[in-house]
Amino acid sequence: MFNYEFMRNAFAAGTIIAIICGIMGVFVIARNMSFLTHTLSEIGFSGAAFGVFAGWAPLNGMLLFTVVSSVIVGQLSARSERREAATSAISALFIGLGILFLSLANKNASYATSILFGSVIGISASDVRQMLWLSILVLIVVFVIYRFLKFDSFDHTGARVKGLWTNTLSITFLVLVALSVSVAAQIVGSLLIFILLTLPAATAKYFAHTVSGMMVLAIGLALIGVWAGLTLSYVTNYPVSFFIAAIEAIFYFIALGWQRLQTAE
Repeated sequence: MFNYEFMRNAFAAGTIIAIICGIMGVFVIARNMSFLTHTLSEIGFSGAAFGVFAGWAPLNGMLLFTVVSSVIVGQLSARSERREAATSAISALFIGLGILFLSLANKNASYATSILFGSVIGISASDVRQMLWLSILVLIVVFVIYRFLKFDSFDHTGARVKGLWTNTLSITFLVLVALSVSVAAQIVGSLLIFILLTLPAATAKYFAHTVSGMMVLAIGLALIGVWAGLTLSYVTNYPVSFFIAAIEAIFYFIALGWQRLQTAE
């Protein structure tokens, strides 16, 4: 398996993705932003399609759309009573734009599928390097704002009372999520990226009781899902995103069962 360059690239990219998603996912779950993450993934599809239409690398188009739209989404969804409606409207708009851009670029359905659900074969060494640099940028920013982000994510009311710059933190976090979506879409696709940004962290919260513990466990679960998914995909020739989704869902259901047993005792 590792005799093939595309599989070595896929495992390197998958490892980077698992680390980023494990860390960012803890804050996504704490801030109840799973739906917004799903929206950003659909915006990523539109950005990738625009990149193809403009003659760019799909990742560059994805970065442009997700980063710009993350600020817009953050502003429109600031009030909780209109959050779901605003998010749904933006999601619908960008899915339509993505289909339009692919049509204008004269790309067939198989190309659209690779953007939506990922393509292991299409990952090159240059893609891995670009993903690595983007991931390092995300990790540096998270490290700098970690203490404030943790406070705001797990005690938003207390953070506001303390006068913390919560709005700026929210927009900064959404930009970081946008970068994470763009990085991870190369493996699992734009429409399934919320799997790795939500399920490992959602599972980890049932077993870990500190933020750092949740991050370590979420990274571990994401790594298992990605590595096992890539291996099974290579052996069976079925989509890697299916295996990753199934593995992470199984972990989550096990966590729910464990929580129910603990509550029953």
